Amino acid sequence: MTTPEPPRNISADLPVHVRENRAYWDAMADDWVASGERAWRSHEPSWGCWNVPEAELNLLPRDMTGMDAIELGCGTAYFSAWMARRGARVVGTDNSARQLETARRLAREHEIDLTLLHGNAEAVPFPDASFDFALSEYGAAIWCDPHAWIPEAHRLLRPGGDLVFLGNTPLAMICTPPSGGAAEPVLHRDYFDLHRLDWTGVEIDPGGIEFNLPISGWFRLFRETGFDVLDYRELRAPADATDRFAIPAAWARRWPSEQIWKLRKRSDGS
Repeated sequence: MTTPEPPRNISADLPVHVRENRAYWDAMADDWVASGERAWRSHEPSWGCWNVPEAELNLLPRDMTGMDAIELGCGTAYFSAWMARRGARVVGTDNSARQLETARRLAREHEIDLTLLHGNAEAVPFPDASFDFALSEYGAAIWCDPHAWIPEAHRLLRPGGDLVFLGNTPLAMICTPPSGGAAEPVLHRDYFDLHRLDWTGVEIDPGGIEFNLPISGWFRLFRETGFDVLDYRELRAPADATDRFAIPAAWARRWPSEQIWKLRKRSDGS
């Protein structure tokens, strides 16, 4: 079954966080070109800022021949390329036109056939049940409101389809100081109220607007949306890791900074 073509000329008012994040990522896209080029050169997938090998996690189907897959917030689209190399027909969508410029160039250079769309992962212009597999490594997983993008991913998947996504742990977010500085072994914000994290005005390395939930909140959202949880991983920084962004490697060897969820849409489509 071929992936349907998206309808054209779709326009909508974007939420504030989508506009903020679009401007933020367009402005910093050049900073991610080199890492995107490195990832495209590697044929072996790895996950997150600690580059945990897919061979250790086994989260992607080894053979994706005949599958329709979508990456929600694809950035430079290296995960889309890895899925295409496994045989999938892949759509990558991203909020940043500048990131997609890099993705399109690399797809041409590596002769990988991808469909790359500029848009908001909370409202994707494809019909219901268009895909067998959905993925987000950061991307929608942290930059989109989970109460919007998780139901959207469910809508896009066929019954029995899988969603795999990686993002920051709630623990990492509540241990990050209000200044935007590096994570500490201190609780800086309330856990149960965790949702929208606005980094646009922080003192250290201002960023965009991110989202997260308490673990119980994630479980509730999945259950109410119609997903079953197949797996949950908390990634640990390896012994030779160096600091990444606002997460010191020493911190991430003691506490998890990244989480991966693997979900399946119920076979009855509910």
